[in-house]
Amino acid sequence: MLIYLTVLAFTLAVLWVRKRYSYWKERGIPYLEPSFPAGNIRELGRTEHISALMQRWYKELKGKSPIGGLFFLLNPVALVMDLDLIKTVLVKDFQYFHDRSVYYNEKDDPLSAHLFTMEGTKWKNLRAKLTPTFTSGKMKMMYPTITRVADEFQKLMTAVVSENNEIEMKEILARFTTDVIGNCAFGLECNSLHDPEAEFRRMGRKIFTFANGQFIKGFIAQQFRSLARLLHIAVTDKEVSDFFIGAVKDTVKYREENKIERNDFMSLLLKLKNAESLEDGNDAHKIDPLTVEEIAAQAFVFFLAGFETSSTAMSYCLYELAQNIDLQNKARKCVEDAFKKHGSVSYEAIQDMHYIDQCINESLRKYPPIPTVIRTVSKDYKLPNSDVVLQQGSSIVVPVYAIQHDPEYYTDPERYDPDRFTPDQVAKRNPYTFLPFGEGPRICIGMRFGIMQARVGLAYLLKDFRFTLSSKTLVPVKITPGSPILASEGGLWLHVEKL
Repeated sequence: MLIYLTVLAFTLAVLWVRKRYSYWKERGIPYLEPSFPAGNIRELGRTEHISALMQRWYKELKGKSPIGGLFFLLNPVALVMDLDLIKTVLVKDFQYFHDRSVYYNEKDDPLSAHLFTMEGTKWKNLRAKLTPTFTSGKMKMMYPTITRVADEFQKLMTAVVSENNEIEMKEILARFTTDVIGNCAFGLECNSLHDPEAEFRRMGRKIFTFANGQFIKGFIAQQFRSLARLLHIAVTDKEVSDFFIGAVKDTVKYREENKIERNDFMSLLLKLKNAESLEDGNDAHKIDPLTVEEIAAQAFVFFLAGFETSSTAMSYCLYELAQNIDLQNKARKCVEDAFKKHGSVSYEAIQDMHYIDQCINESLRKYPPIPTVIRTVSKDYKLPNSDVVLQQGSSIVVPVYAIQHDPEYYTDPERYDPDRFTPDQVAKRNPYTFLPFGEGPRICIGMRFGIMQARVGLAYLLKDFRFTLSSKTLVPVKITPGSPILASEGGLWLHVEKL
């Protein structure tokens, strides 16, 4: 009897898997043939980065249909390739796609429940309350903090270059951005510039250093979110979680006991903790008071996104400028002209560096730190001009890296050319061919801060240093397969000279 039941269970399981893998075929959508149990992601994190996989899938499916069918493990995923449909998903019909398909577990892993992962009304209300932190006025208030850290960064670079011209720029830029974010998000002196093993820097490295199987564990939890929560799975390293929650508790206690207010992210979070109503334009949004753990989660994601993406964008920008000395000289002249025009390293001077912006944007095009945009279908959605219905709970993915490397939109896409981002060229292109920060209501809330931080870092570096390729520089860059961001394997080494 047991043998018959076993055979029956096995047969039913096989039939269910076959039925699952016929999902896209039944709907008449072009798809890539999956294999059990990985679906289409057998190489993910082992031999290929998600950006390379997405680019390959995009090339195979583009032109056949506005969407293509994929399978992440057993789950059907729609690859959105049509630019008009991308606009519809991210903006026009946002109410059907307002949540990201990113696993979080508020109970067992409080740091994972932040603005990037939150869903529904809770996300909407918190987003409305946090938005005032990132207005141009608030950016200007934080600017002196950034330049104070940049001055220290400049001194450190001078000392390092006097001893050794071969520098791993990704790490040293991450130390700069860690100190900037630590000051602006936590109001703390992280001291990463002068101590590479400072706690904030060590924790920052740990967040993006995946032990064997950790990346796959996180990916599987993302694909089976309800089951992962039922099993109490946490994706944040315990040491990292304890450190950040402890740092926030200490900061909250110190500020409240000493009645300290600053123009930074933490001050706004403290007001939300105390359920104060903050004005946002002409409206005031009410939300429930935030707990200390919820404050820690928001500060954590600001730190996480702020130090890593900006340092990545700057390091790739310098890497490309090191290979194109004429472009580097043009960027340096842009910095010198702005400083000369404004008489100092002022906020207005940084805003006036248009060619630096072009260099940053071209770096973000060629090396988008987050290479995909993922959304969950929140309720059944009928595709425009089609009978196909995307079912509630299914996932869609926008292949940002693949689109930004598509020769239909960017001629010779592997060539680094900041002139792609002159106002005239930008006006000619569909805006949905450039999505390093996403788009629509869930566009990256810290975009302005990240760009400002990158402008300052690059301006200080180009003003005083010349960058060329080092004997340790890998050309082309090799991307770390198991990283969720576009991280270069072995870092980014450059030869640096003081001017």
